[in-house]
Amino acid sequence: MTAPRDAGRAPDEPLLRYGFGTNGFANHRLEDALTVIAELGYDGVALTLDHHHLDPFAPGLAARTAALARWLDRLGLGVIIETGARYLLDPWHKHEPTLLASEGRELRVEFLRRAVAVGADLGAQAVSFWAGVRPPELDPRTAWDRLVAGCAEVVDTAARAGVTLGFEPEPGMLVESLDGYGRLAAALGDPAPFGLTLDIGHCRCLEPYPVPECVRRAGGRLVNVQIDDMRRGTHEHLEFGTGEIDFPPVLDALDEVGYRGLVAVELPRHSHDAPGTARRSLDFLRSCDPAAHPAARRTARREEETA
Repeated sequence: MTAPRDAGRAPDEPLLRYGFGTNGFANHRLEDALTVIAELGYDGVALTLDHHHLDPFAPGLAARTAALARWLDRLGLGVIIETGARYLLDPWHKHEPTLLASEGRELRVEFLRRAVAVGADLGAQAVSFWAGVRPPELDPRTAWDRLVAGCAEVVDTAARAGVTLGFEPEPGMLVESLDGYGRLAAALGDPAPFGLTLDIGHCRCLEPYPVPECVRRAGGRLVNVQIDDMRRGTHEHLEFGTGEIDFPPVLDALDEVGYRGLVAVELPRHSHDAPGTARRSLDFLRSCDPAAHPAARRTARREEETA
């Protein structure tokens, strides 16, 4: 007989593993940010490579990464690599150049290759990235071809390094939905390293399905989860309870599909109150976790199945 997924778990111990993104600690030194995140009780960190947080283009990357690996191990934190730094590649233009750019695509590919190398050295759960916004002067077909070609290069690098990629559909970008991710994965030949990063807030923002259904549709391709609150039609990352998402069914769905990676809070505009935001976020998620009220959740599921 197969043991249940939560076999050996202490009563009320969370079923899911929670992390917090360093882009929400932009005013902290990286070691300080990681220490706060660990001491609050998080299981891991979503590390955005940036000027002040393990700059992948600064000298001595291998040595700095090795030192970070030791620090993460000391703190007991798992890690996901995020690549959404705003001005790392271009001090004038946010998130540019992308894989769609007429000039600078090679720099974006090099950045992602370095992110894969960092991910390999840190034993990261995944390396997450996105498509980019299509410039208005660029026709859709050329933009798509550039995206597929760029992703193929990154997939090849990840496969050789034994690293999992998590492609994130992002509102306003060339690929912004689950259906768009499916189309891109098919165009690449559905390579094993090309998994899915799912931002829970984005599901509420623009997907046509209920948020828990988005989790179920992601299913086995899910390798990274970002979590935040959001409102329909507005791409603004909000603290929990200030948007429109009902989180217990979302966490139930993550448990249902067997996701056991990090569920990392994504609040990139809250660095002014990073420790307080991180504390409130973890308290909220733990209160919504399927382990918090298991008997009530099982009853609710049975009622839903028989309705």
